[in-house]
Amino acid sequence: MTIPARRGRAPAVSDADIRRVARTLLVDQGPEAVTLRAIARELGITAPALYRYYASRDDLLATLRADVRADLAVDLTAAHDDAPDNAAARFFAVCRGFRHWALTHSREFTLVFASPAGRGNPSVMRQFGEPVGRLFLTAAGRLLTEYEIVSPPMEFIRDGLREDLTVFQTELLRVLSDSGVKFPAEKLDLGISYVMIQSWARMYGHVTLEAFGNYPLTVTDPDVLFDATLAEIGESIGLGAKDFR
Repeated sequence: MTIPARRGRAPAVSDADIRRVARTLLVDQGPEAVTLRAIARELGITAPALYRYYASRDDLLATLRADVRADLAVDLTAAHDDAPDNAAARFFAVCRGFRHWALTHSREFTLVFASPAGRGNPSVMRQFGEPVGRLFLTAAGRLLTEYEIVSPPMEFIRDGLREDLTVFQTELLRVLSDSGVKFPAEKLDLGISYVMIQSWARMYGHVTLEAFGNYPLTVTDPDVLFDATLAEIGESIGLGAKDFR
């Protein structure tokens, strides 16, 4: 893939070239392989030439993460739109689409969802305002609109969690307002906020264990196990078997 440099003059490269090579390195070798030096070597230029486009590796990774999230949003939108026009069916279709993407794009998943938050890797709340987060929130919002979601009584939410849930609730409402997502804000009480966090943690935790091959037992049919997890999540929030597809 290395492009030989012409003698006496560095080859012309573009931002698109840099991002293409960075993505190839990511897919072929993993996030650690994505360095300015490696990209420069593949393009047949010197590493300092890349500073015209990116101030640091962190800046490049931030762009790469955004590209990956945009591609994921396209895949999840297709999964959502292909499902029956029913709130529960489409919500679970997005969850299944996320799992399928994670299992078939393990290195991109690692870069975007399994790297420590920091420069170039936006917080979860910021990600709610981005395409993937907006899609999840849109699906969840329709679920809240069309179903009576069961949430725990306030006395069952431990005191130590209430302040954190209040912060989450406030930040989420701000993100929803800024991003224009249609969401029944009047239903977003602390109980529903707790249900959202718990449901995401269960689904995301399952996907992460499976994507990294860390599930604690050998599973003959992983699809059945994941569907069972989704069914349990649905049952816990008041959805019946007929709502699960």
